[in-house]
Amino acid sequence: MPFLLQRYFSQQHWVATLQEQAGVKPVRLLAVSKTRPAEDVAVLYKAGQRDFGENYLQDALEKQRALAHLDIVWHFIGPIQSNKTRDIARYFSWVHSVDRLKIVKRLSEQRPITMPPLNICLQVNVDEEETKAGLRLEELSDIVRPILALENIKLRGLMAIPKADKTVVEQRKSFKKVRNALAEINQRFDLTLDTLSMGMSGDLASAIAEGSTMVRVGTAIFGVRVAKSKV
Repeated sequence: MPFLLQRYFSQQHWVATLQEQAGVKPVRLLAVSKTRPAEDVAVLYKAGQRDFGENYLQDALEKQRALAHLDIVWHFIGPIQSNKTRDIARYFSWVHSVDRLKIVKRLSEQRPITMPPLNICLQVNVDEEETKAGLRLEELSDIVRPILALENIKLRGLMAIPKADKTVVEQRKSFKKVRNALAEINQRFDLTLDTLSMGMSGDLASAIAEGSTMVRVGTAIFGVRVAKSKV
């Protein structure tokens, strides 16, 4: 069996084990395929994987063209610049990195009316890092109400990337804050937002223990990445 598939099935098993231990609902595995060739995506697709995450738009569009015959669910998880919203709105099913109302409005306006509403998660800067994008927890309520009025957007939940050097206890504390924030939004606006996009290769256990519904796994599946220009 190719090493890529070995890592993939190992991560599937690990996520399932953590889910069972935590006693939570099924956790969706998002394979973060940024910088990886279309051939690798095709291998995992044949193994049953359907959700793939991309950070770099042009790289993602090239893969999408090469794999247009496959029913892949593409997730955009990278920083969003205004000049890239049109392609993101047209070619992705999910966007995890929304942190400005201006961007959400552009995505809604540019989403083709022939397509289902675009699923979005609001990115939370849970540890308030100066170098990291995302909304502060106290800003979430202010952005939710205007988003709910947009026709071509479906707000699904929250996404977070805590500090990488935290202990397990600190990781869980951060993830718990995000989980509580989602519960507060649901209660305040009478919603049923169902997505917590939390956890990556290094903090899966903490994220799932605190209720993550979707984990974004890249290195643990694909190995060390090759650097690419960020476009």
